[in-house]
Amino acid sequence: MSLISRPLIIGVSGASGLIYAVRTLKFLLEADYAIELVASKATYMVWQAEHALRMPAEPLLQEAFWRDQCGVEHRGKLTCHPWADVGANIASGSFRTVGMLVIPCSMSTAAKLAAGLSSDLLERAADVQLKENRKLVVVPRETPLSLIHLKNLTALAEAGARIVPAIPAWYHKPQTIEDLVDFVVARALDQFEIDCVKVERWKEAQSCD
Repeated sequence: MSLISRPLIIGVSGASGLIYAVRTLKFLLEADYAIELVASKATYMVWQAEHALRMPAEPLLQEAFWRDQCGVEHRGKLTCHPWADVGANIASGSFRTVGMLVIPCSMSTAAKLAAGLSSDLLERAADVQLKENRKLVVVPRETPLSLIHLKNLTALAEAGARIVPAIPAWYHKPQTIEDLVDFVVARALDQFEIDCVKVERWKEAQSCD
């Protein structure tokens, strides 16, 4: 598979569960996709808190960081953007993309997107996808969900976003944490009709009796 003509934007917010972003990048880069990545300011703190790792701010160093984390050195095309660079290409509707995936999506980010706020590049890029009628997929990772959270996610869905909660299935008989994560990643990428994750899908002939 060659590089797609239009890139996919990956937004990484400061929610727990950075493994979802890492596994997403792994599969997309291995399949030679072009990725424009923006991580929110809070993502830096999550890397430090959960993994004792310092994510670089400089774009080229950050690209090397993400590639090291997902174990893909040379495949695909990855461009990283500083969270505050609201003048980046992905901040403009004239920059054509196949859409944007926010994985994981914090409830703070979901609230700002639902309200149409654009205080950083991740929020602006997501807002652009909605106004241009492109695909915006968010993978919320929070539990339990308050009524405020549910209303914000409903507002996003009403605006055209797809909501793919980080909830794995079990019919594929997962054996590892990665198996559980990959199921969610596959379902998120399904929304873009991207099929590059090797997970067992439901068989029509399979019985639940």
